[in-house]
Amino acid sequence: MNESTLPIYFAPLEGVTDGIFRRTHFEFFGGVSKYYIPFISPTQHLAFTSREQRSVSPAENAGLPVVPQVLAGRASHFAGTAKLLFDLGYSEVNLNLGCPSGTVTAKHKGSGLLRDLNELRAFLDEVFTSISGGSVSVKTRIGFESADEWDAIWAVLRDYPFMECIVHPRTRSQFYKGSPCTDAFARTAEARFPCAYNGDLNTLSDCRAIAKRFPHTGALMLGRGLVANPALARQWQGGKGLSKLELKAFCDALLARYEAQWPHKAVLGHMQETMRYILCCFDEPKREQRALRKVRTVEEYQGVIDRLFAECELRAEPCFALDRMSL
Repeated sequence: MNESTLPIYFAPLEGVTDGIFRRTHFEFFGGVSKYYIPFISPTQHLAFTSREQRSVSPAENAGLPVVPQVLAGRASHFAGTAKLLFDLGYSEVNLNLGCPSGTVTAKHKGSGLLRDLNELRAFLDEVFTSISGGSVSVKTRIGFESADEWDAIWAVLRDYPFMECIVHPRTRSQFYKGSPCTDAFARTAEARFPCAYNGDLNTLSDCRAIAKRFPHTGALMLGRGLVANPALARQWQGGKGLSKLELKAFCDALLARYEAQWPHKAVLGHMQETMRYILCCFDEPKREQRALRKVRTVEEYQGVIDRLFAECELRAEPCFALDRMSL
């Protein structure tokens, strides 16, 4: 698959890529084949919270290529939630085996399911025995403590009829730090289902390197890199790069849409978090980064952002960089 046709997926970032963000990104930039909805975590009651109801609402996502993700420690919870989602019209549900949060893994959810492969196999046996009405994909890490666990984990996963496997080649113990163990992705070449790569894809060069090294790659999943530079998927597909004018229009549209639906305190916190990523794209935004942390009202926030766009230029290659998040 050549660069221009290799699909780009937008990874779910809790607290950032909600329905308003997804739709606004789709309208302004596009280039994304699938937007993954931040995970649903079902209980025995198999009832969506009000937030989850909004996030998976067919009306909320009309016209968008979205995939809901489910975080579950019990196969019956996953299968029951998947049925509800299939009934809403979704054809694919993604199983989250990657979340590294301590509160999640303690409940044998997310990457916590990778600690006991007998438990994981029993979970998947029950899921694929009981599920119908749609397809299941999976997003996984390569181990809980060590990358040496990956061969055994992969031996389990490849036995099941997933429609796709998305691999983030870090362990749970790494969280999002350190370098991905890219060698692990080579094991997926013999899979009977497509496999996508996720992890530290922040520039066109990053994407090209993975696509070249692993020609069997079915798709690339971008997260932080696509929040920081929302034009990156479009550029990968052969479109134009990011401009300051459209980035400002995008940020202003996000703010206006959140203000129309959310209380001001929630709007402020959400925009501060989103702009932490986008600020990475600017040259020398230190003053604005410090000011952004201190704002207490939406009006103060807007003043900082207006100054940022008036006084700072985009970097030659706008991209996410972890060290720039803490300037």
